[in-house]
Amino acid sequence: MTPTLAPAAALLWPHQTRYRQAAQALAKDLFDALDDDLHPFVVLLALPTDPALPARCLEPDDCGLPSEAFSGVMARGRVIQNTRPRPQVETDSVSAVMQRRKLEGIGVRDAVQEILDVLDEHASHQHFAGYPIQIHGHFVVTIMRLQRKPVRAYPSLRPHRYYTDGRPLAPSLLVAAMYRFNEESAKALSEPEPGAVFIVRPRESEELLRSAGKSLLDTPAQALGFDPATTKLFATCNTISSLRYEGAEGVGKLLLARRGHPNIEEVFALTCPTELTDYRAVRKLLEMTTPDVHLLADGESVYALGRQVGKYDAVREDLFVINFVTHYSWELQHDGHVLLRSHYGLPGLPRTRINRSGFRRALKRTFGLIEPTKVERLWDVVLEASRQKHGTLLVITTEALAEADRLKLQCTLIEPVPLTPLITRLVTSIDGAVLLDPEGYCYSIGVILDGRASGRGDSTRGARYNSALRYVESSDYPCIAIVVSEDGLVDVITSEQE
Repeated sequence: MTPTLAPAAALLWPHQTRYRQAAQALAKDLFDALDDDLHPFVVLLALPTDPALPARCLEPDDCGLPSEAFSGVMARGRVIQNTRPRPQVETDSVSAVMQRRKLEGIGVRDAVQEILDVLDEHASHQHFAGYPIQIHGHFVVTIMRLQRKPVRAYPSLRPHRYYTDGRPLAPSLLVAAMYRFNEESAKALSEPEPGAVFIVRPRESEELLRSAGKSLLDTPAQALGFDPATTKLFATCNTISSLRYEGAEGVGKLLLARRGHPNIEEVFALTCPTELTDYRAVRKLLEMTTPDVHLLADGESVYALGRQVGKYDAVREDLFVINFVTHYSWELQHDGHVLLRSHYGLPGLPRTRINRSGFRRALKRTFGLIEPTKVERLWDVVLEASRQKHGTLLVITTEALAEADRLKLQCTLIEPVPLTPLITRLVTSIDGAVLLDPEGYCYSIGVILDGRASGRGDSTRGARYNSALRYVESSDYPCIAIVVSEDGLVDVITSEQE
């Protein structure tokens, strides 16, 4: 379907509508990968440099922001520019004119954000202002709207900390992803033909996610006194987690803290600290860790084995945990909270258990199932399956009996039985999928699924996830697959049409 374009008279510049559509598509890919409940929505706001002209919402028509609320934003931006102190480093490579323009843009962005915060005070969503770019006598601001509840559901470090060059450090993966999106938007609008490059060569959302993960790991690196540009903690942790030692996967914890930290007790020290970039040596040292004895590193080198002691003051934010969960999977933790989970090099937000409301919506959307008793019965089954340490796969389909018969040569048929938590625990302990219907009756176990390749596979995920995706998208019947990975991640897969 061809997108509807705004009338030429209403356009501020030729690529305006297509730029907004491309930005919306990228935002959806990026933030849906973090949390399906964020519902990203991109708005373009135009602020005229001529105070006699009114501010206006460019795209879309139903942006939900009252233009009159931004009438004094340019004047407020100048006040912020001149009065608010900012950490910055003057360099010979940046002219005074460029510095002034940069500070002017930051002032306008902060003034817009102040107004957005007031407008969102009692709303179910939050708006986030990007960096403004001047186009035809206007500051064009790309604004992102996200749902407030999931935004606030994830732990975060304290904000308002900066790199030595004045750029803000990311306190969470969500904010880091926002920074990366804003950078892409500003870069696209700064081209000679604003937005044209954004349309032709949009940056892949996975690439932006990896960049966001790197940015978040810069925060503990700087907190420990190291230059994030040389530390490269995100890449280091990915490499270490990918290595095996004598065929075994790496499992254990690495505590990041300065030597002599009051909450760190050394069991024994290394005479010559091992640099974190000596990946195989660090992986070998990881074999010595136990549930209560970990590797100790200062952000640059492993200097000892030891443990955490006493009551850690989380306000300090100078003690972090890298938890190597399983092969190529690790977490960044602070004060017991998971800030990031990386799986095969792709960072994500911590989702260790299935989302109850999301599962109920999937049942309603796919099967029209809303009867509380049946929904709760299926929820109990899925919840028990999510506790399976070695991972498992459930397939719920309206034609479970027929599919069990069709796949009988590649599964174990059983007498139809309503799944209980106990039976679920038993049938999910072996390899293969468990086939059940929306009533909760199981017909076969250990199923080897088939299906056509759809092009939507994920090379960073395992065979279980990709086979479930192929099966669901190839099925002629309504179905849902619940994939429980070995690292505890739970995915609910419905067909693309759904």
